[in-house]
Amino acid sequence: MTYWLEHAWLDPVVEPGVAVEVADDGRISAVRTGVEAPPPGAVVLRGFTVPGLANAHSHAFHRALRSTVQVGSGTFWTWREIMYQVASRLTPDSYHALARAVYAEMALAGITAVGEFHYLHHAPDGTPYDDPNAMGEALIAAAAEAGIRITLLDTAYLSSGFGAAPDRHQLRFSDGTAEAWAERCSALKEREHARIGAAVHSVRAVPARELGTVAAWAEARRAPLHVHLSEQTAENEGCLDAYGMTPTQLLAEHGVLGTRTTGVHNTHLTDGDIALIGSTATGTCMCPTTERDLADGIGPAVALQRAGSPLSLGSDSHAVIDLLEEARAMELDERLRTRRRGHWTAAALLRAATADGHAALGWPEAGRIEPGAPADLATIALDSVRTAGAVPRLAAETAVFAATASDVRDVVVGGRAVVRDGVHALVPDVPSALSTAIAALRT
Repeated sequence: MTYWLEHAWLDPVVEPGVAVEVADDGRISAVRTGVEAPPPGAVVLRGFTVPGLANAHSHAFHRALRSTVQVGSGTFWTWREIMYQVASRLTPDSYHALARAVYAEMALAGITAVGEFHYLHHAPDGTPYDDPNAMGEALIAAAAEAGIRITLLDTAYLSSGFGAAPDRHQLRFSDGTAEAWAERCSALKEREHARIGAAVHSVRAVPARELGTVAAWAEARRAPLHVHLSEQTAENEGCLDAYGMTPTQLLAEHGVLGTRTTGVHNTHLTDGDIALIGSTATGTCMCPTTERDLADGIGPAVALQRAGSPLSLGSDSHAVIDLLEEARAMELDERLRTRRRGHWTAAALLRAATADGHAALGWPEAGRIEPGAPADLATIALDSVRTAGAVPRLAAETAVFAATASDVRDVVVGGRAVVRDGVHALVPDVPSALSTAIAALRT
């Protein structure tokens, strides 16, 4: 199959008239530039085509909280109580239905791979299902049915805080020990569209003595390892009280940091923390729409990247699902903080949303339009009310600083059209699927 891209981002430049040939295995076999007209039989993608976007941090069930948590005021900790209520109602079947709809919404937004930070493992009272990985398998199946790739980041969550037993809301999250967690998630199998990684929920939720077990499991499999890191100042204070060091220092001491590790948020860091993260090439996943929604704060993304930490992006709690907005927000938040413009180029922000995001999820071959890469593409309209009028050579700037998820017209995953002219090919009525799945959790 051949796709003809009217304009394409071949990092770091925009090229007009690009023909992408796809082999039977769904990978790109050839990329030809300067092709002024579509070759015979080619599928035409009008607009600006970028590699498929990578959503490096997702909690699919949080999508059910949208709008509900915007009533009244509060903090992250009051928001968490509402989140627990939704988490308590999910079953493998209802989670599959919700995740299928959420992942379809992601596909409509140009996302072709998601990192699902998954900790809803057991029944609400903590009893394992007959298949101990029933909830994880539901997510893997949901991604397949929505047509996107998934890295299931199976998450260790063992404590309500620095060694205390899980509370009643958290019983379904816990395997009891890191060894039991490792035994359960070792049964998960990778598939063509699915890879398995690990996660430490946070230094609050995994006692120091258990961190090494999780890190060793990921290291033995060369798998990605993610961790919520210093999202809240209360976490830092609790860690200092419990261990006499910052969360970053604790993770470094127990072998968690490294090139396959990504710290999610990395918001409230000391200069020493930034140096540790950078010197170990530990990644940083910024989630600006969630961080501002939960009033977390603005993380030191510029300093982290300068120190050596690769940046990726995630929609996290899905207040919105729009990776273009995440990229834009990272730059605009930094402008507000510093009162200066231009911390990242549009190309650098697209790189965080594509190649570096895929690398953080254990898909280092993806996120670029070149031979050998998976044929994962997202095409953004250049003729919408938001994008019309810009010159094509500035299509990257248009996409990052003006376009939204609503401007995504076509999405290809593994050479197969998943979204065509704004319509999902596998989940034909995504709004209805979302409405039905979310309404089922309110009864």
